[in-house]
Amino acid sequence: LNVTRPDIVRSVHAEYFDAGVDCVETNTFGANHAALPEYDIPERVHELSEAGARVARETADEYTARDGRPRWVLGSIGPGTKLPTLGHAPYTTLRDAFQQNAEGLVAGGADALLVETTQDLLQTKAAVLGAHRGLEALGLELPLIVSVTVETTGTMLLGSEIGAALTA
Repeated sequence: LNVTRPDIVRSVHAEYFDAGVDCVETNTFGANHAALPEYDIPERVHELSEAGARVARETADEYTARDGRPRWVLGSIGPGTKLPTLGHAPYTTLRDAFQQNAEGLVAGGADALLVETTQDLLQTKAAVLGAHRGLEALGLELPLIVSVTVETTGTMLLGSEIGAALTA
C-alpha cells in the first residue's frame, strides 16, 4: 500500500493526527526479509521502507505546517517470523536486511527507528545491529527504540529471560 495506494496509508496517519497524537508509526512492520520473500519481493526491503516513511513524513509535515506543532515519524522495523535461534534464517541475512530496512526508513524521513515486538534475543540483536549499521552508513544518530515480546512466564517466546540481553 505504501507504493500502490499511499492515499490509504496517508488517511490512516491523518486520522491519528486528527485525534491529537504527536507521532505516527510507518506502515513498514512487514517490510523485512521474513515477510517479503513470501510475496517474491525480498529485494524491495529498502524501497518499501522508504516509501512507508515518506508517506508518514509528508503527512506529519502537513499537520506541523497547519499549527506549528512538531509531529514525528517512528520508522517501524517489525521482527518478522524468521527466528535465527531456530535456524529459520541466517543471522547475517537478517541483520543485513534490517540494515536495508533502517536505511530506507531514514531516507524516507523517519525521526527515530522502532524495532518492534522481537521474540528471540538473536533476532533482537540482528535488528538492533542492523539499525545501528544503517545509521552509521548514513552518518546519522537517531533514537532507536526497542520492544520485545515477553510471555506470561516472564520469558521471551524461545525461553530466554530478558536479563540475558544485559549480559550479551
